[in-house]
Amino acid sequence: MLRLAALALLAASLGRPALAQDAEAGQRVFNQCRACHSINAGGRAGVGPNLHGIIGKKAGQAEGFRYSVSLKEKADAGLIWDEATLRKYIINPKDVVPGGSMSYPGLRNEQQLNDLIAYIAAQK
Repeated sequence: MLRLAALALLAASLGRPALAQDAEAGQRVFNQCRACHSINAGGRAGVGPNLHGIIGKKAGQAEGFRYSVSLKEKADAGLIWDEATLRKYIINPKDVVPGGSMSYPGLRNEQQLNDLIAYIAAQK
């Protein structure tokens, strides 16, 4: 009987919707990014560009930031930072921009990723 209940619970969880996004929790996740990026309007570029308003923008456009050759090539080919592309990039930057200079190993926790995307998207 207990085994049947466990199987029913497992089956129900497999069909559940995606994890909800929490921008406030995403701000805490963004603290990992602050070593290289700012996200405030008019904020400085650091090792990485300012990410304010990045969702929907063409890649490689932050004023005064020196992008890698690989990212410039992707930008010239039309790379846009929409939520799907940014998600893929945050999971593994080298999948989106092979040869790029982003040294971040990637974020693989789905809830943290959802929260981070919600926080970045709210910064417009």
